[in-house]
Amino acid sequence: MEEFKNALAKAQEVLTSGGVILYPTETVWGLGCDATNPEAIQRIFKIKNRVDSKSLICLVSSIAMLERHVQEVPQAAYDIIDFSEKPTTIIYDAPKGVAPSVIAEDDSLGIRVAKDKFCRYLINNFKKPIVSTSANISGAPTPKQFEEIDEKILTAVDYIVPLQPEFNNTSASTIIKLKNNGEVRVIRS
Repeated sequence: MEEFKNALAKAQEVLTSGGVILYPTETVWGLGCDATNPEAIQRIFKIKNRVDSKSLICLVSSIAMLERHVQEVPQAAYDIIDFSEKPTTIIYDAPKGVAPSVIAEDDSLGIRVAKDKFCRYLINNFKKPIVSTSANISGAPTPKQFEEIDEKILTAVDYIVPLQPEFNNTSASTIIKLKNNGEVRVIRS
């Protein structure tokens, strides 16, 4: 428990100072930063060698936080969040309260309500969404284990959370796009 508390405190300190963390999520190891900080987000694009026109996803700690960062949460989202057995990211129209650089060109944003204990506590204490993107160089395979993470990423981040993933899941989340007009589209299952 002490290691958990120390990791939470250090990760929050790094996020608050505009840094980038490498952390376990309920899907794969992720790169994260304050989703409201454009400079921190640019660092993630640079670390991943990824074009900044490609959108990122964000994690929130609760439905209440989700509602603060989307103008209108479609009714179907609540059922998807409650009943999905697999981690599910939902792309929402008209996000708000995040840096423009995480928002896609069509004014949408992928957001997942974190189920991982560390992520939920971190985001809840931080009181803001955090970016979550797989810990790989753009175009390279997503690492399934910590040992597969590229050395360039390990040396570029400000803090590596020293905890084992809570879930034994080595695949990315399902992605569903929910339009405010009721349209539903599965992007990745």
